[in-house]
Amino acid sequence: MDVNNNDVLRRLRYALNITDLKVGELFRLAGYEIGKAELESIFTKEDEPGYVECEDALVDKFLEALVLSRRGPRAGEPAPGGAGPPPRTRLSNNAILKRLRIALELKDDDIVGILRLAGVEASKAEVSALFRRPGHANYRPCGDQFLRNFLAGLTAKYRV
Repeated sequence: MDVNNNDVLRRLRYALNITDLKVGELFRLAGYEIGKAELESIFTKEDEPGYVECEDALVDKFLEALVLSRRGPRAGEPAPGGAGPPPRTRLSNNAILKRLRIALELKDDDIVGILRLAGVEASKAEVSALFRRPGHANYRPCGDQFLRNFLAGLTAKYRV
C-alpha cells in the first residue's frame, strides 16, 4: 500500500499530538485558512464516507507551518501568506522527510534512532543519501515504507 498525503498528515498529527484546533492554527500560520469540512475530509480514512484526497500543495503548507511554528521564519524572509496553497510539483517522500528534519531539528543520528524505535536499522550514510540533491551520485529516493517507518518511529518517540 502506498503512503498517501492524507496518511502522512494523519500519522504526523497523531505522532506529534496535534489537535484539530492546532492544525487550523498551523495552516493559518502558513497563510492558509482551512475550513472544518476540509479538515475533516483530509483526516478521514480512504474507506470512510467523506474522504477527499489531500493535494501535495496542502501537505506542503502544513509542513511549512510546522517548520514556522517550531523554528520561526528564516531571517530576511517575508512572512508567508496568500489565499491558498501554492502550485507545486509532486511532493516527494524525500521533501517530506527533509521538512520534518528541519521542523524537528533532527540530525542524521536522531533519524537513525527514530528508525530504530520503529524496528528499522539504517546507517548514517543511508540516511544522509536521502537528503542529497536528485542527480547526486549518492542520492537515494525515500520509499513509502521508509517514510511509514519514520512516522512510526516518531510516534514511538513522541507518544510514549
